[in-house]
Amino acid sequence: MTIPPEGRRYAEILETTRIRERGLFLPLRTPNELEIQARWFAGEFGKDFVSTSGDKIDIVQFGTWNREAGPDFCDAAIRINGSEPLRGCIEIDLVDRNWDSHGHVTNPAFEETVLHVFVDKSDREFFTRTKSNRNVPQIRIDPATLPEAFSANIPLARPGRCQAPLGHLPEDRVRNVLDAAAQFRLQKKAARIRTKIDNHGVDETLFQEIAAALGYKENKLPMTVIAQRLSLKMLRKNLDDAEAILFGLAGFLETPDLAIYKKSARNYVRDLWDRWWPHRDRLQRLILPAKIWKLSSTRPVNHPQRRLAALAILVREWPAFRRSLGKQTAVAIEKFFGGFDHPFWRTHYTMTADASPEPMALVGESRVADILANAIFPFWRAEGPSRTGIKQTRVDVWPEYAKLPAHLTNRRLETAATRLFGDGSRRRDFTKTIAHQQALLQIYEDFCLQDNSDCAHCPFPEQMKNW
Repeated sequence: MTIPPEGRRYAEILETTRIRERGLFLPLRTPNELEIQARWFAGEFGKDFVSTSGDKIDIVQFGTWNREAGPDFCDAAIRINGSEPLRGCIEIDLVDRNWDSHGHVTNPAFEETVLHVFVDKSDREFFTRTKSNRNVPQIRIDPATLPEAFSANIPLARPGRCQAPLGHLPEDRVRNVLDAAAQFRLQKKAARIRTKIDNHGVDETLFQEIAAALGYKENKLPMTVIAQRLSLKMLRKNLDDAEAILFGLAGFLETPDLAIYKKSARNYVRDLWDRWWPHRDRLQRLILPAKIWKLSSTRPVNHPQRRLAALAILVREWPAFRRSLGKQTAVAIEKFFGGFDHPFWRTHYTMTADASPEPMALVGESRVADILANAIFPFWRAEGPSRTGIKQTRVDVWPEYAKLPAHLTNRRLETAATRLFGDGSRRRDFTKTIAHQQALLQIYEDFCLQDNSDCAHCPFPEQMKNW
């Protein structure tokens, strides 16, 4: 895929301003193991590696989440130095010595492991061996190379040096700057989705991306993991039980005691439980831990239980979704998600809450906008009609993308807007569309987060003078 001219100009600025090494503005936090596993499965670390012993390792198949005891992923395949595919399992650890300390070396369930992936190297030489004393290739991955770095916090918003050059630029030139950054970011998202499609196919990629968007920032990880562990293909084969399986794997059906539920919810929960029970034993190992869900900072209407209900409707209505996708218009997607309805969730915030007197949209305008920005438009940008089988009438999605109105903001965006525009009117003028919000986030990540000196030596303002 080629980057549009405006996006190429922004890319060239990045190339010319990244001559020197710059430490991250904030220290990277250590990601948890589930996060690493999910991003590995999504292909975000890539497919080509060099092992700790110098061998070339190519991932042929990432496999599937393992439902049994043993490594994290089964049915995977790798090539070593261009050899024939070697099939087996893949284990991922935060530290290389965990293979030993977790007892994998003596556990027969790890005998079929063909690759050991780790993040941090211990202070001693370490070799991964199975119970039969077979050596398992190792590769080290670096979370800092991911498309979206794991940041510990976001610095407080304060005006930056960008205010001066941007404040004196004509409005059309500022718009050109933001359009360029937005196109660059859209292309980056499209490239990531293209890679994911190559690894997992069109339908599974879209399903995982929409699940992540439904989770929003607080619950993006658990929603992504659920969509990875419960493939769309598997759920479509169990349509009658799909909603119950989603709730069960999420850990929301751990107790069969109906007494804890309101009268209006008992029939619904009983039906979920009855449908989940036959699948529970074989999926037990994949049930998410309760601590992974973030509920305290989530608005009631955005509770993950409501998001799971929406995901279940998406599974059921997948053929209709594909038809709306083929129209390649935001209106068609908005109409599709706007039509979501559920007899229980239209009036409930959670499974244990009282019924609401007023009906609530299952997927609101702001969430549809997020799905469009982070999943649908990047998909349209990545895919052509010959590759998807979906009839598409045009390839240039930018004009419609540029018109998408913004519905939400967040701390990172507010910080970026303050750095570039302070509290002036341009801050309001240039945060009205999703494209310009995405542009501000891109500039913030590329420049504001990359300089230890609190923007004193940031090259972006100088670049703007010559834009």
